[in-house]
Amino acid sequence: MSQDLFQEFEAVTAKQWKQKIQFDLKGEDYNEKLVFKSRDGIAVKPFYNAEDISETAQVHPPKNWEICGKIYVASAEKSNQNALESLKNGAESLWFIIPSEKTIIKTLLQNIPLEETPIYLGFEFISEEFIQKINQFLTGKKHKIRLQLDIVGNLARSGNWYKNLNQDHKNLNNIVSGAKDFKSVLSVDATLYQNAGATIPQELAYALAHANEYLNHFDTSKESLADFEMQFLTASGSNYFFEIAKIQALRLLYASLASEYNLPETCHILAQPTKRDKTLYDYNVNLLRTTGQSMSVILGGANAVYNVPYDSIYHKNNEFGDRIARNQLLVLKYESYFDKVSNAAEGAYYIESLTSQFAEKALEIFKEIEQGGGFLKQLKEGIIQQKISESAKKEQEQFNKGELILIGTNKHKNPEDKMKNNLELYPFLKMNPRKTLIPPILERRLSEKLEQERIEKE
Repeated sequence: MSQDLFQEFEAVTAKQWKQKIQFDLKGEDYNEKLVFKSRDGIAVKPFYNAEDISETAQVHPPKNWEICGKIYVASAEKSNQNALESLKNGAESLWFIIPSEKTIIKTLLQNIPLEETPIYLGFEFISEEFIQKINQFLTGKKHKIRLQLDIVGNLARSGNWYKNLNQDHKNLNNIVSGAKDFKSVLSVDATLYQNAGATIPQELAYALAHANEYLNHFDTSKESLADFEMQFLTASGSNYFFEIAKIQALRLLYASLASEYNLPETCHILAQPTKRDKTLYDYNVNLLRTTGQSMSVILGGANAVYNVPYDSIYHKNNEFGDRIARNQLLVLKYESYFDKVSNAAEGAYYIESLTSQFAEKALEIFKEIEQGGGFLKQLKEGIIQQKISESAKKEQEQFNKGELILIGTNKHKNPEDKMKNNLELYPFLKMNPRKTLIPPILERRLSEKLEQERIEKE
C-alpha cells in the first residue's frame, strides 16, 4: 500500500521561510545581508520555491547535443584532414570558417560522411556564386549542412557591410531563394555582444532584435523562411546558473517572435565559452572556466557545443589544445552522463525564475529598440554600441576593484609566471584606424590592461 511520505508535514510558504530567516539574522537587514544584486538587474534571493514560478511557455530543448569541432580554412586540403581527424577523435559535428571564395568545397568536404555529420559553414564574405557552387556539389547528396549568413552581424562587428547595404541584401535574398536544401541559412552571431561586455538581458534583446531584422525583411518578400531554422551563435559567461537560464530564455523569446510571423518556433543554438574572462597568465585555469561554461550551455539546451582551447588567446591552433578542448566535452558527455537527460534543469525553481526574469527584461529592451526604429537603425545611430560600452565599463570597474575575480590574474597571482616569450598570437585588442560606416562593437577581455602591465615588467 503506497503512502505519501510527506503527508504529516505541513507545507511551508515563502513568507514563513522569510520570517524564520529574519529571526535568525537577529535584526540585520535581510535584503542587505542575503540578497545578491547582479549587474544584469537580477536580485538573487537566498531561497526559491513554487511561489517564484510564473506561468510561462514551455522550453523545448533538443534531445541530444553535439560535440562540435571548429576549423579555420586556410587550406581546403589540410582543413579536410583536420576535420576527418577531429571526427575520428570524438567530434560529432564540424564548423568551418571559410575566409576565401577560392576555397574548393569538394576538397574541403571530401570523404566526410555528409548524411551523418552536421556541418556548419561560416563565411568571411557573402557570395551568391560561392553558394551556388556548394549547391552544385551537394546535388543528389543527402546532408546536414547549415549555412551561417549574417550581414547584420558583419556590420556590427566590422563597422561596414561586405560590399554595401543594397548589394548585401540582394545577395542574401538570392541565396535564401536558392537554398531550400539547407537546414539553416540565416544566423545571428550573439557571441559578439557577450564578448564585448553586454549584460544577459542586453545580449538576449540584441539577439532577438537582430533576428527580427531578418524576419521583418523577408516577411513581405516572395521567399519563405518556413523551411529553415534560425540559427543563434551564443557565448557562455562565467555565471553558471545564469547561463543555463539564458539559453532557455533565448528559446522562449525566439518562439514568441517567430509565432508573430507564423514561422516554426524552434531555433538552433550553437554555443561556446566566452572570450571575455579568458586569461593569459595562469592560462591552465581557462580549462576550468571552459568546462563550467560548457556545462551551462549543455544544461540550458544548446544543440551543439564548441569548446574554446585553453591556450587560444596566445597560441596558434594546435593539435594538443584542440584535443584537450574536445576531450573536455567528451568527459562531460560520456563520463559525466550529460547526454542522458534532455532537460536536466527542468523543475529547478531558481533557474526557472531566472529564465522568466531574463525573458521579461530582454523583452522590455527589445520593445524599446523596435520603438526606436529597429536594431539596424539603432546600430547605425550608435545606440547599441553605447549601451554595451556602458555595461562593459561597469564590469571592467568591478574587475579592476577586485569585486569580480579571475583566479591567477587579479587574485592568487603566481609572480613567477612569465608569458612574454610565449606569445604566438597578439592577445590584446588591436586598434587599427580605418574608415567605417558605424562604430564597430569591440570584443575585449577583462584582464587585458593588467596583462599588458605585467608583460612590460617582465
